[in-house]
Amino acid sequence: MSLTNAFSTIIRHVLRRRAPRFSKATAVLSVAALSVVCGAVSPQATEIGETFEKPCPFGDCAAGIAFTYLGEAVIPTGHVEAGVEFGGISGLDFDEATGRFVALSDDRAEKGPARIYELDVGITELGLQDVSVLRHTPLLDPEGKPFAPQSVDPEALRIGEGGFYWTSEGGGKQNLPPSVHLSSADGRHLKQLSELEGFAPAGDGSSGIRDNLSFESLAKLPSGDVLVALEAALQQDGPKPGMLQGSPARMVQFDAETGEQKAQYVYMISPIPQSGNSAEKAMIGLSEMVSIGDGRLLTVERSFADGAGNTIKIFMVDLLNATDVSDIPSLAEHDGYPSPVLKTEVLDLNGIGLEPDNIEAMAIGKGRDGTEVLLLAADNNFSSRQKTQFFAFKMVRRGQ
Repeated sequence: MSLTNAFSTIIRHVLRRRAPRFSKATAVLSVAALSVVCGAVSPQATEIGETFEKPCPFGDCAAGIAFTYLGEAVIPTGHVEAGVEFGGISGLDFDEATGRFVALSDDRAEKGPARIYELDVGITELGLQDVSVLRHTPLLDPEGKPFAPQSVDPEALRIGEGGFYWTSEGGGKQNLPPSVHLSSADGRHLKQLSELEGFAPAGDGSSGIRDNLSFESLAKLPSGDVLVALEAALQQDGPKPGMLQGSPARMVQFDAETGEQKAQYVYMISPIPQSGNSAEKAMIGLSEMVSIGDGRLLTVERSFADGAGNTIKIFMVDLLNATDVSDIPSLAEHDGYPSPVLKTEVLDLNGIGLEPDNIEAMAIGKGRDGTEVLLLAADNNFSSRQKTQFFAFKMVRRGQ
């Protein structure tokens, strides 16, 4: 029996033993050396082809999901494309028309123009083979000019009708409100969705977004609506996450056609999982989300502690019975009992033996063989101590 066939047999055995109701959660993979666009990949405890499953999220076995690890690729800090340093990847999506991924840099127009990249991600039956940076497209302001430095903070990206939806996080220090934009495929500004009452940062810090904890994630719902989420609570809603407390972050649903708000929900950020060398400096936040249909999403909670590194967990979220809190100006002062969205952990990257960097981007796409793939990407912060890191998983959902 060949190595490939033997490994495939092992995977089928594991899936039958752990998830007998999955009819299609098989993977034909081999243990292959990865080729990456630049640099080397550190050895991981997780082998290519290992499968990790959540059989019955929320107690609903019809929502079962499994992830088969396909490998890691790294682009070291300092890689230059067309004269501009590559990095700061904070948004990611898959373009069905081209079969390629697009990525958004969170560069605040300082190292180059605010920009979107086109990536060729080589995912085959052998796993994640390489990631190539093909080109970048500058994003333009409403006047058709490049954004001025520090005037925009791109964070999240989804492909929509006619172009790209993307968020600007705004900033408490600059008194910039968070915003959601639609740009054409060639980077031209098309429109901005409506601004939200209570989200602009107050000068005294009493209300609005917290600095660097704003619109970090974006999802396109099957209805066509746009969903954005804060990385932590508004100032008037409660504390940011701590070692002993979570944080009520708002999710905002916009009508994509009118650009008007339709609803708001509460997503409870988990407490910080570990303190490292300083509990005071440790952090956690909601860094990304992507729709998987039927009112459900996958979200990334990313934490960091000095001396402990990054902890990355993926959750499944259900919006169905969540309370619309758009008419509640302050969650902290509200006397009622709004129901947050449901969430349940489906994958712990550290727990399965990976060594994740600063994961801020996530997308569902397809490999070259048509396999449904979950791709994660890390924001290197343009730091020599970090890297642009990609993890790929084959994703199988019950009923597909």
